[in-house]
Amino acid sequence: MEVKIGVHNATRELVIESNQSPKDIESTVRSALSDPNGLLDLADERGRRLLVRTEHLTYVEIGEPVERRVGFGTV
Repeated sequence: MEVKIGVHNATRELVIESNQSPKDIESTVRSALSDPNGLLDLADERGRRLLVRTEHLTYVEIGEPVERRVGFGTV
């Protein structure tokens, strides 16, 4: 599952690939946002952790990764 996170005053979004289900990710985000001093804690598919203070979050997008195609191909 691909997760994109927008952060205040950052020019680029944070993007991770996670093995968690969309419902699990949503639950984690919602529980972090319920605490005014919360911390969003997500792990990617390699086990690395991403920690973001919830006061700096602008959005969290949860969805399937989009395959990028470069060059010529046949359909």
